[in-house]
Amino acid sequence: MSGERARLFLYDTTLRDGQQTQGVQFSAAEKTEIALMLDALGVDYIEGGWPGANPTDSDFFAAVPRTRAVMTAFGMTRRSGRSADNDDVLAAVLDAGTAAVCLVGKSHDFHVRAALGITLEENLTSIAASVAHAAGRGREVLFDAEHFFDGYAANPSYALDCLRAALDAGARWVVLCDTNGGTLPARVGEITAAVIAAGIPGDRLGIHAHDDTGNAVACSLAAVQAGARQVQGTLNGLGERCGNASLTTLIPTLLLKEPFASNLVTGVGSVSDLTRISRRLDEILNRAPDRSAPYVGASAFAHKAGLHASAILKAPQTYEHVDPALVGNERVIPMSNQAGQSNLRARLAGAGIEVAPGDPALAAILTSVKEREDQGYAYDSAQASFELLARAHLERLPRFFEIERYRVTVERRLNAAGRRISVSEAVVVVRLGEERIMSVSDSVGASGEDAGPVNALWRALAKDLGRWQPAIEDMALTDFRVRIIGAGTEAVTRVIVDSADSRGQAWSTVGVSPNIVDASFEALVDAIRWKLIRDRAV
Repeated sequence: MSGERARLFLYDTTLRDGQQTQGVQFSAAEKTEIALMLDALGVDYIEGGWPGANPTDSDFFAAVPRTRAVMTAFGMTRRSGRSADNDDVLAAVLDAGTAAVCLVGKSHDFHVRAALGITLEENLTSIAASVAHAAGRGREVLFDAEHFFDGYAANPSYALDCLRAALDAGARWVVLCDTNGGTLPARVGEITAAVIAAGIPGDRLGIHAHDDTGNAVACSLAAVQAGARQVQGTLNGLGERCGNASLTTLIPTLLLKEPFASNLVTGVGSVSDLTRISRRLDEILNRAPDRSAPYVGASAFAHKAGLHASAILKAPQTYEHVDPALVGNERVIPMSNQAGQSNLRARLAGAGIEVAPGDPALAAILTSVKEREDQGYAYDSAQASFELLARAHLERLPRFFEIERYRVTVERRLNAAGRRISVSEAVVVVRLGEERIMSVSDSVGASGEDAGPVNALWRALAKDLGRWQPAIEDMALTDFRVRIIGAGTEAVTRVIVDSADSRGQAWSTVGVSPNIVDASFEALVDAIRWKLIRDRAV
């Protein structure tokens, strides 16, 4: 790549290929929200789904949002034995009324014979007729050459003939699909270059890679380096089997890394909102974000080792390949048994706690962290509990309340309908100075189902904290994770509780005990204490 910057077009297929992820099913409203996020990001094409394939996709296209990006409907070339004019599946794609359509067709001779059961010539005729029909209806047409790389390896001339049939019939783009995801980056680059050398223009050529070898992003970049000028992918790498090329990795790489940044231009002006978009998608899917995801993961810029943290504080580029703010992420310097004083002071400063270098409390905090992590605590994933521990050593931990005692019972009983259910009940006694408050709560929800002893404890604990109660009214528990540390009679339970509030604050706390309920209670109490500190700015 050299000379004038070439235009690279970004094609998102989250709403179609991403919806083929096991366990993923978007509603029409969710598809609309995602489409608008993609449009704001600056992608060029949004593949909305396959009209007529399912009610959700049909509902989405019936009320498709207005976007700057070219909205695209997905379908397939005409079926054997039907003309393009008389294929109801193809008609449904065109009837969606989108500016563009993407038609998938075979380009591997084995699939033509084995899967379609037609001759190679009939397949070429089908491609040409389908593309011509869609182009004749005023659509911008893309042809997804399914299994292209496997097809090229088996029969290069026929795979190229499939591309030429689509282009000659009026396709704007022909897309090389590594459908099985087994082609490696060097081979993708080599074949893409050969396709261009055979007369297929790079500015009409796209790449669609799957991640079955963990190389979808690398394969996409190899194709772009070879001259392809459209790249397809999904947010967070959603997709069938192992997923598609992740646009949340591809886009910042294309914008921030060489040789791409100096030689290509896309419709994306900034990726500063990328982390928020990535995490919003996970919220819609009700799944935990991948902490290790490049650029957008919670651990993407986390520096655990003391040596790393010390260097980061002096010059961030020592252990960061880009500024996390560029992608809307943030630097994290967690506490762990590998921490040094550089980590510690940086973490405390991030919490608004300034400590002078050489303060004896720093060594005491480090010793305490290491001892407690030997017992099973994990402060790198429970920063709020670490802050409370540090404040205690620094004598800056307010005594909001003290737990005098608690009790939890679980009973198996018959409900009004005569069905056996479990009912958890908790009693918590809290002391606030001279005031003593006892709260009782069960864990039975509106449905009549029991949510368990930990939920009962939380409801009792958060029921009445006297003068502190208003500060926790907007607090909610968002996740609860349990891990058994050790084995046999020496095993202990570690519980991580994630919390959030209406101000957008999110924090994690940890508890450890041989008893899961006791470990959970410790984490719950820490969660409330951290919230009170933050709201009072102590």
